[in-house]
Amino acid sequence: MPTELLEFEEPIGVLLKEIEALSMLPRTAERERSIDSLRRRADDIRGQIYANLTPWQRVLVARHPSRPNTLDYVERLFTNFDELHGDRRFADDHAIVAGAADYKGEPVVVIGHQKGRDTKQKIFRNFGYARPEGYRKALRVMLFANKFSRPIVVFIDTPAAYPGMESEERGVAEAIAFNLREMSMLEVPILVVVCGEGGSGGALGIAIGDRVLMQEFAVYSVIPPEGCAAILWRDANRKVEAAEALKITAPDMLALGLIDAIVPEPRGGAHNDYDAATALVDQALTQALDEVSEMSIETRLNLRYDKFRRMGTEGQAFVDVQSDTASS
Repeated sequence: MPTELLEFEEPIGVLLKEIEALSMLPRTAERERSIDSLRRRADDIRGQIYANLTPWQRVLVARHPSRPNTLDYVERLFTNFDELHGDRRFADDHAIVAGAADYKGEPVVVIGHQKGRDTKQKIFRNFGYARPEGYRKALRVMLFANKFSRPIVVFIDTPAAYPGMESEERGVAEAIAFNLREMSMLEVPILVVVCGEGGSGGALGIAIGDRVLMQEFAVYSVIPPEGCAAILWRDANRKVEAAEALKITAPDMLALGLIDAIVPEPRGGAHNDYDAATALVDQALTQALDEVSEMSIETRLNLRYDKFRRMGTEGQAFVDVQSDTASS
């Protein structure tokens, strides 16, 4: 499907315009060969660009308006999806989707953020900013999964939890903290896929898993680069510098021990080929689920606890190595 080009994809845009112009002319064998040649060149340039993305460019890819979201993966990976609504306390938060489904014939539960595609959807989904009732809905569905021994699959794509006054009044911090505790003790396998933006506590509130996977061009951070730059330097325009300093890319996350594996994306990012991106996610999920399902409940819980307890020490070791390298 045609997608919006990002600012660093201008060289590809020039070739695509040439292809479009040739496609509007009468078809001849020579023109077909020219179009094929241009497409190959565009594909090669796209591969070169995406092989050398800066952290800020990865942020732009993670935020791409056409990037596949939770419901896109639900449509392609799962069958018999039955969405569940509401937290049984206040309301139904549309920024988080949750429901029962089948994955390769086995019952599971699927939970994930949903940003929306067009303006109407984005407003309905609150741009993926979940409120406290969203996290409580997610936990309600997770407890359902725990009761009926269904593995949990989570898709993360949110800038952050919603910071509005009503969100604070209804206890968003408490809701996230409660989820962290409860998810650490759920007996069923939990698989987490960071498929877009993994923003701060808004992401972490449903991201305590036995396996945390991250797509190649996703980002995961305690704060968006713009917010970091505004706090540190009082200048949001230094977002590019902040993105570099935050270490938010998938390779950074793997080196820091904050994720377990990187899921490759098709050339040009997941937004350029939904089916190829889904196949790669499917492969990673299948392998992770097989590994985690073979463990006893006690082993799984102990490893899950140890995973998150280790995070600070592994990260500090990485920082120390980076500091030593820079000083030498």
